[in-house]
Amino acid sequence: MKALKKEDISQEIFDLYDDYAHNKMDRKEFLQKLSLYAVGAITLPSLLSFISPNYIDSITVAADDDRLTSEMITYNSPKGGGEIKGLYSIPKDTQKKLPGIIVVHENRGLNPYIEDVGRRAALEGFVTLAPDALSPLGGYPGNDDDGRTMQRKRDRNEMLEDFIAAYEYLKNHKDCNGKVGVVGFCFGGWISNMMAVQVTDLKAAVPYYGRQPNDEDAAKIQSPLLLQYGELDKRVNAGWPAFEKVLKENKIAHEAHFYPNTNHGFHNNTTPRFDKEAADLSWKRTIAFFNKYLKN
Repeated sequence: MKALKKEDISQEIFDLYDDYAHNKMDRKEFLQKLSLYAVGAITLPSLLSFISPNYIDSITVAADDDRLTSEMITYNSPKGGGEIKGLYSIPKDTQKKLPGIIVVHENRGLNPYIEDVGRRAALEGFVTLAPDALSPLGGYPGNDDDGRTMQRKRDRNEMLEDFIAAYEYLKNHKDCNGKVGVVGFCFGGWISNMMAVQVTDLKAAVPYYGRQPNDEDAAKIQSPLLLQYGELDKRVNAGWPAFEKVLKENKIAHEAHFYPNTNHGFHNNTTPRFDKEAADLSWKRTIAFFNKYLKN
């Protein structure tokens, strides 16, 4: 089997995977269409293996990293799914209260990548909470395909309530100084945008390639926004001009970055959509943004 490299993958395959990952087709249709790109030494199994997440080799901060206290906790979401589990992380031996960050997963539950992001953010001097909106259904099932199927069974506005409840939990936690922001990816980007709409005292929001709120909702935003987009992500980027217009008209503090030649999911280091240069730069900007609005 040929060992594939990113340059072996055409943009059409990335777009096909994006459609599949966002429930535009079922697995059978995805495999049928993907098979059209299996030519010569590039087999369907090799394509499927390459395009799928690799969590085992992609963790950057181990679950038992001795610089952190990181554990699963449970909080209550009365307007959402009830008892919600989440990964709570804080630097060890912290002597003072820290600002908080809610870390919001994609459309497949709290997978190892998002847990890793929660720990990464904690190492930057924050207390973080990465909830699992699949908690009412038993939690992230251990693979993304089943996770997507499960998440489709939940109402997205009820899930939004779960993350708003996480905000309230973290804001009032004994380890938190009351200043809380949110960062989210894909579905979590939409959640981040909507938390900026609905949570009036949210201190900062960083949506990564998230769907934008409608004009009426966008005008209600009071939180400063750092918006991160992949240049090739036509599906999400189509909503940006209208969103930008409302943000400017209402003088809402924001900055937006479009990372050249990157796809939806460019920050996710477990799939070939990952772009290290863009991911590193966007994360540097994310931490600087939170430092500005949560630590000052």
